[in-house]
Amino acid sequence: MDTSTGGVILLDVTPGVGEQFDRSFLERIDHPVIVCHGPHEGDVCPLVSGTGCGKFEDAHGVVFALDLDRAQHRAIVKRYRELGREGMPIRVVVRPGQAEQYRDELAGVEVWDHEPNVADLDGFAAQVEAADRFAT
Repeated sequence: MDTSTGGVILLDVTPGVGEQFDRSFLERIDHPVIVCHGPHEGDVCPLVSGTGCGKFEDAHGVVFALDLDRAQHRAIVKRYRELGREGMPIRVVVRPGQAEQYRDELAGVEVWDHEPNVADLDGFAAQVEAADRFAT
């Protein structure tokens, strides 16, 4: 593995919401970024349908900031937990009250109850690197 490049990070975000800042910062600290905007209205996410997702399969960490009030988006988080390798860092950005409301669906992932800032992303990137180093 090339130690000069960090692991790939999947940003699962609503178009235009924090994407450019997050992507720019993570790429500047040598983490390639893949962006997913979730399934289009009426479509089913390939992770939820069971057909698999190349974006997720390539990811070493996930930042999820889609709408948890949508059942399919909660199902995507569940699939990340089920399919992610042991120790894979997953962060879910929640709105006020959602951490409590969706406690069961968020078990096993870390929650950000605010828009991630540089310190959050830097810490997350360090966890991705550590998980890669200690992967079995």
